[in-house]
Amino acid sequence: MGRLIVVQFITLDGVVEDPDGSDGTAFGGWAMRYGPQAVAGDKFRLGPILEHGILLFGRRTWQHFSTLWPARSDPFSQKMNAAAKVVVTHGGVDAGEWANSSRIPGSLATWVHDASQTHDVVVIGSGSIVAQLQAAGLVDEYRLLTFPTAVGTGRRLYPDGVQLRLTAAERVGPATLTMYSTEDAAAV
Repeated sequence: MGRLIVVQFITLDGVVEDPDGSDGTAFGGWAMRYGPQAVAGDKFRLGPILEHGILLFGRRTWQHFSTLWPARSDPFSQKMNAAAKVVVTHGGVDAGEWANSSRIPGSLATWVHDASQTHDVVVIGSGSIVAQLQAAGLVDEYRLLTFPTAVGTGRRLYPDGVQLRLTAAERVGPATLTMYSTEDAAAV
């Protein structure tokens, strides 16, 4: 049985919006202020999930990533490019833009339920998709790379609050990688 894992760059005040500045917000680029190595490589410790799992994206995140990742050739980028990728979109997905990409058929909740029976599914960024999965109670785990900055404004990962169970924490460059489970969180 697989898990639905949400991975996010996040600020101390819970903002996940515009970590690289590509959305052009006034506060954007907060993760990149620590240099490219702060966000490079397998910072979320996905390891074998990239080989056997499925990456799930919203249309905007997938389109942005499809302009960045295919040209990269370091070992982590090769794994990202080879990974199975699915996109939530009403339009088409051109697998020629980013290898191993396809569109999910039908509803998001049904697809996630079915796919996570046999695979780990990882949502990278994709705020609207994360919000839908949170509302449906489908998220099993969060892997958050928290940067030591607060931006004061922007879309937050938990706008309505949440209770989670900490399962791991480690320093990763200038940030802290924390892993949280939604299972038995209320009992903590």
